[in-house]
Amino acid sequence: MFLRAFAGICVTLERMPATADARAGRAAFTHPGFVLFQVARFLIVSAVEMQAVAVGWQVYEITKRPLDLGYVGLAQFLPGILLFPISGHASDRFERSKVLSACYAGYAVCFSALLILTERGAPSIRAIYVVLVLVGVVRSFNSTASRSILPQLVPTEHFPNAVAWNASIFQAATILGPSFGGLVYAATSRTLFPPWFNGPSAVYVIATVTAIGATVSSFRIKPEVKARPREPLTMKTVFAGLHYIWNRKLILGAISLDLFAVLLGGAVALLPVYAREILHTGPWGLGLLRTAPGVGAAAMAVSLAHRPLRGKSGKALLWAVAGFGVFTIIFGLSRNLFLSLLALFLLGASDMISVIIRATLTQLATPDEMRGRVTAVDMIFIGTSNEFGQFESGVTAQWFGTVPAVVLGGVGTLIVIALWAWWFPELRDAGELHSITAATLENASGVTANGETLPS
Repeated sequence: MFLRAFAGICVTLERMPATADARAGRAAFTHPGFVLFQVARFLIVSAVEMQAVAVGWQVYEITKRPLDLGYVGLAQFLPGILLFPISGHASDRFERSKVLSACYAGYAVCFSALLILTERGAPSIRAIYVVLVLVGVVRSFNSTASRSILPQLVPTEHFPNAVAWNASIFQAATILGPSFGGLVYAATSRTLFPPWFNGPSAVYVIATVTAIGATVSSFRIKPEVKARPREPLTMKTVFAGLHYIWNRKLILGAISLDLFAVLLGGAVALLPVYAREILHTGPWGLGLLRTAPGVGAAAMAVSLAHRPLRGKSGKALLWAVAGFGVFTIIFGLSRNLFLSLLALFLLGASDMISVIIRATLTQLATPDEMRGRVTAVDMIFIGTSNEFGQFESGVTAQWFGTVPAVVLGGVGTLIVIALWAWWFPELRDAGELHSITAATLENASGVTANGETLPS
């Protein structure tokens, strides 16, 4: 049944002609700035994912409470909510490559702090949460700059290809990062290794070194800097991105769909519980579980890089998120490691379709001078669905149990799909991605990018 559902997701994928030039599928890599950016991004995402495995297992070993895993997500989510107007404004006001370099260095500092806490003995849970809040601060600036810099690295005609490969490399990092982190955690927990390279300490050491490598790589990124007005820091300018999205119902529908669907259907926060108490594996199993969605997402992203979406992008988005909900339910009910990994694989593949559609739409349909602020709002939606979704999963698992929490979340995702298809006809009827631009949305909404009403 779930394979039929996945087949329904893919009905909008059109096969490329056999005579097509294979190099077209790798067009983004002909631009040096894009290549350097992907090297740095792969390193930093790998480091963050390694750290996430170590923190999750470490916290659960200390407290044995699913709710504390929810607090891990909440600690990283709240800074993004509070800082999104400033982080978006910073990406529009300053050179985005320099913002990225500062963020990568900030990650290295945070990972070092986790290492120091661990080396001092049994770390305080509160101290770990403080460092995770700092990680959330860094991520709020990094996420905005990372996404808004991409259109400056490739020409418009290669941007959809760049989005697909950007997602592929991100997922490759989410595959290798957690699996490697879990293996390192398990392998170094033995007495063969010195205390400073034992269990979580070993993971934090490697994550710190990797983050430093990302920082060095980011120094060489030379984006095509377009002239942008240096708008003053006022309430109107910092919240301009929110105003822009609110008046473009297609964008609002797409990113809010991701918000509520993933908020309800997210099961990642509870993977340590599944690994330990339901599937009965160790840290290596947790690493595999965290890796599986990334494998599915990477496979789908590579497929879309060579066989781009055609036809109704809105319907493809709705089908994709529906698949996310179905596979969440299957994972929640599974007691078999292989079936759980397969469900997470298909869940990640489904999610990648919606990620690429949403990312392409929001970036190409937004003027460059506003991309940072619009991206900041978009990241709030994503952050809410991911980090606050982890908190929601932890709370519901504490109230109802782990399995009911995941299953109910998947059912909630399917309900959201039905509501959004009804409330946002612009989303349901959206056509080809390449035909959606800032100008077309501006004409449809009757409001310009700076908030002025167009004459009728």
